[in-house]
Amino acid sequence: MKKFAFIGAGSVVFTRSVVRDLFTFPAFEDCEICLMDINPEHLEYIRRCCEKIKEAMGVSATITTTESRAEALTGADGVVCTVFNGDIDIWRYDIEIPKKYGVDINVGDTRSISGIFRAARNIPLMLEICHDIERYCPNAVFLNYTNPMSMLCKAMQMQTKVNVTGLCHSVQGTIAMLAEWIDKPLDEITYLCAGVNHQAFYTKFEWNGKDAYPLLREKLKDPVFWNKELVRNEMFNRFGYYVTESSGHNSEYNSWFRKRPDLIEKYCSPHDGSNWNPGEYAFSLNYRIERLSTWRKDFEDWIQNTPVDPKRSHEYAAEIFNSIIGDGLPFQFNGNVLNHGSIENLPYDACVEVPVVSSRFGIRQTVVGKLPDEVAILVNTTARMENLAVDAILEKNKNKLIQACYMDPLCSAVCSLEEIHTMCEELFEVNKEFLGDYT
Repeated sequence: MKKFAFIGAGSVVFTRSVVRDLFTFPAFEDCEICLMDINPEHLEYIRRCCEKIKEAMGVSATITTTESRAEALTGADGVVCTVFNGDIDIWRYDIEIPKKYGVDINVGDTRSISGIFRAARNIPLMLEICHDIERYCPNAVFLNYTNPMSMLCKAMQMQTKVNVTGLCHSVQGTIAMLAEWIDKPLDEITYLCAGVNHQAFYTKFEWNGKDAYPLLREKLKDPVFWNKELVRNEMFNRFGYYVTESSGHNSEYNSWFRKRPDLIEKYCSPHDGSNWNPGEYAFSLNYRIERLSTWRKDFEDWIQNTPVDPKRSHEYAAEIFNSIIGDGLPFQFNGNVLNHGSIENLPYDACVEVPVVSSRFGIRQTVVGKLPDEVAILVNTTARMENLAVDAILEKNKNKLIQACYMDPLCSAVCSLEEIHTMCEELFEVNKEFLGDYT
């Protein structure tokens, strides 16, 4: 019997999806799913969801719950993490304080000044979880879904011996979107994607072995498709390679789209309803505030009225677990790992998102080579800024963390150095309960 610990199991959609996916593999039909969350009400709801999935899938798995991280991790073979440190009452300042200074953040969970302060709150928590894994289940495979992905994974991979990689939905989600746009079956599409999380580029995009980018360029002459992803389509038009994460996210990661109200209106607002991404909205502050009054009803509606779809999702987690501790069939995916030369023209010690292969031998990353220079410059800015931020957080060095924010493309496009410094001081003040003493 294998044991899987879900740390932060109250994540509604994600936990249900991964639990269902695990039950599709014969190796895990009798596994233990241990759900851990510090919110007992969330925990009870997600337990009921998992029991429903278990019954529908006809497996003999055991569902257990606990509010103790040590209990959840003891003897675990696989660990999945979706926690974050600081609820909406703190996270909202990551959005609201920068907006006072003209830095208009869309989601704020990955980078720019909001992502940096989110990392400052979450890195200490993630290192605590890793140290517990070292203590209670040192051989476990740890899959992190918490953002900001690159900065958290870099800290964990530098500071601990845990077998950890970070997973995101954007690589497989975007390639499925592009296949649909060019009207080709997904199983006939091949690609090479590399960079950093949310800012990786498809350096190869092929249909049946032929370059598919001409098909995409032709499709984007249609305003309906152009307006679906205004930011990403504009970046593709200018640089020639498509980027993984959605337009709202990517508009935060550079200096071109959110620095003036007219640009926000042009690139970052719904146009005839087409430039609207409900999946992205689900990560936004406004959505999370709305959910405070509806999440119980959403749980009950799903438990009472929604049939369980037995088909495996496009999430990577269960496939990775199966390849390492299940039937051993190798599985290739894009994971977040320390670069160590995989991408030649990015920093050696950066956390990059590159093709990796999981098997009984563990997780082995591939050698990508060089990114095209025209996108490597942009990705280098991100990687070096995040390296500086992680070092600052580990050292608890306030000045160095502010210097990382100085280098953020969006902040520097909108604010002076003095304004960025003042903005950071405000964020340090509201986060002091979570950050402790920075010198």
